[in-house]
Amino acid sequence: MSERRFPYVLTVACGAVLAVLIALGAWQVQRLSWKERLIDQAARAESLPPVPLSQAFAEGEPDFRRVRMQCPGIARAPYVELRAIEDGQAGVRLISACRPSGFEFPFLVDRGFVADEISARPPVEASSAPFVVEGVLRETPAPGWMTPAPHGIHFYGRDPQAMSAALGLDEPAGPYVVFATTSTNPEWLALRPSAPPAAFSNNHLGYAITWFGLAAALVGVYVALIRRRMKR
Repeated sequence: MSERRFPYVLTVACGAVLAVLIALGAWQVQRLSWKERLIDQAARAESLPPVPLSQAFAEGEPDFRRVRMQCPGIARAPYVELRAIEDGQAGVRLISACRPSGFEFPFLVDRGFVADEISARPPVEASSAPFVVEGVLRETPAPGWMTPAPHGIHFYGRDPQAMSAALGLDEPAGPYVVFATTSTNPEWLALRPSAPPAAFSNNHLGYAITWFGLAAALVGVYVALIRRRMKR
């Protein structure tokens, strides 16, 4: 085969595609390692006893930690409603704000789930009654672009900034939400406190094998084409 007939364009194109496929496979391997660490972190945090909120942040891995904090007046605090489904039942989750001592910003507290068939709500009035909330600390992602916009106190995605504005906060709450696991209103059984399960989909190994498999297939096709040209 003469040098001028060598398939340079095909070689460059295959090389570029091969580099992309290998990069995607390597990225999925990195994601696999990150997801496995996240799963281990959630499992460890679930087995630990509740700690003060400040301690959870001081230890450096606050996500999924079981915490407790003082939230005066939380039982009668203003709230927004987040549409949710729990155990196949439609309803809303009541979300209020709490500013624990020692922090420069407030936290959103997910007080629990209320089914749609319940029209009553906890009273909202000024209160400074002491109250300790126990819950699970979670960093929640911002809502996607397809999430409907909120209407008043009614929300369809966890948006800390918009929820902070609806609650009348002077500054936006941080990205971490405390999902209460003890009731803020023990006298009102319709409110069901709960934290979402730390369920993770871990398909990164399969994705990595797919990308590397496509890269190997591309190399095989390229070699076959070159050998066919050489035989000619």
